[in-house]
Amino acid sequence: MLSRGETLRESYQAADPFPHVVIDDFLPIEVARRLMEEFPSPRKMDEETYQPFENKIASRPNVPGFPEYSKSILYGLNSDEIITFLEILTGINGLVADPHFLGAGMHQTMPGGKLKIHVDFNFHKHLNLDRRVNMLIYLNDPWQEEWGGHLELWTKDMSRCAQKIAPRFNRCVIFSTTNTSYHGHPDPLKCPANQTRKSIVLYYYSNGRPKEEQLEPFWTKHQKRPGSQQDDFRQSVEKLALSLTPPILTRLWKRGAR
Repeated sequence: MLSRGETLRESYQAADPFPHVVIDDFLPIEVARRLMEEFPSPRKMDEETYQPFENKIASRPNVPGFPEYSKSILYGLNSDEIITFLEILTGINGLVADPHFLGAGMHQTMPGGKLKIHVDFNFHKHLNLDRRVNMLIYLNDPWQEEWGGHLELWTKDMSRCAQKIAPRFNRCVIFSTTNTSYHGHPDPLKCPANQTRKSIVLYYYSNGRPKEEQLEPFWTKHQKRPGSQQDDFRQSVEKLALSLTPPILTRLWKRGAR
């Protein structure tokens, strides 16, 4: 992997619309297969991280009941070897893994779910570190093109989608995170009812970042695509309705949605 990082470094830095790379067959095939087979059903994943407006759920390896093999692999992806590979690839020195897996872990989006175009939170308040790199590993086999779920990378002025990356099995996407690294899969998934969009997600940090990237800490910021105002209005109405719903009914609705 270290030599692979050297080989890919130049293309990573020059990628459009911001530094990133797509690596197919990232994990040994037997590891990727076992991770996919062990991927929990939505009902068995951590309910507190359910995101109703995206129809998405996530679970961290440091919560009770997380699959043991998957836990070992995720902790391995926080190892010195992976950090060194990422430093060579990205040119960012002093990267640090997150032992708390804040926002990371196993992610799963159900049919009809989506993830609006956004930039990620830029600061880990517990570690006092700047977020610099995302790693996504997709575990979807089969995955049909017409199901959608492509990761979209947008230009910093939100004028165009520069890349659409299908979430194919054992495909890894790594990209640098800044206040203009706009990404997401904003159109509803069209996969069958018995399929979900599965991924392993990890984030890496550093103590400080380049001066031109420095901003006050912020949480996830969403962006409108050209012509997407109707979707934003519908989501605002859904949020208002959920805020007015008694908690017990909200909890039942979450279970039903899964």
